[in-house]
Amino acid sequence: MNCIAMRVSAWMATAALALSLTGCGYNDFQRLDEQTTSAWSEVLNQYQRRADLVPNLVATVKGFAAQEERVLTEVTNARSRVGQMNISADQASDPETLKKFQAAQGELSGALSRLLVVSENYPELKSNENFRDLQVQLEGTENRVTVARNRYIQSVQAYNTHIRQFPVNITAKLFGYQPKANFSVENEAAISKAPTVEFAPATPAPAPGG
Repeated sequence: MNCIAMRVSAWMATAALALSLTGCGYNDFQRLDEQTTSAWSEVLNQYQRRADLVPNLVATVKGFAAQEERVLTEVTNARSRVGQMNISADQASDPETLKKFQAAQGELSGALSRLLVVSENYPELKSNENFRDLQVQLEGTENRVTVARNRYIQSVQAYNTHIRQFPVNITAKLFGYQPKANFSVENEAAISKAPTVEFAPATPAPAPGG
């Protein structure tokens, strides 16, 4: 009988704890944490999509502007460094790790922008169908990167706001929940501006005998 009573007491204590945790925001922690993880995965997916465009873009530009070795090397090296920064959502919660990730992605953004500026000097390159297609893909990907980043920023803001509220902050301390790092907004305006794609009309072929 004592054994049964102990089991009933244990069950009641577990139920009471579950109700207490629910009331103190534990379930919301789980929900918000899953949202930030999902949002971070999308950030990585879109940045990877951009990185995947780089080899073809570099090869295409090199075919028309091989002498632009410096900027081509900058883009290639920046892509390589980005590939070494494929961090998890948990790692992104660390401010220093996220800062390094953002710096690497910003370096690639700058290198790609310089590459597009250089391309303006080569009419044949600008009129190349493959190059034009890659520019369109890059612009679309940059837009998706911006959307993914904004979604992540908002999800982290929601999580961090929740973690600081009373009595939720008590639950956070009990279970070791910590505020998450977020993207800095100092360059957000520049990041949210996708590379401009301007197509110059193809140079008409000279008339026969002209």
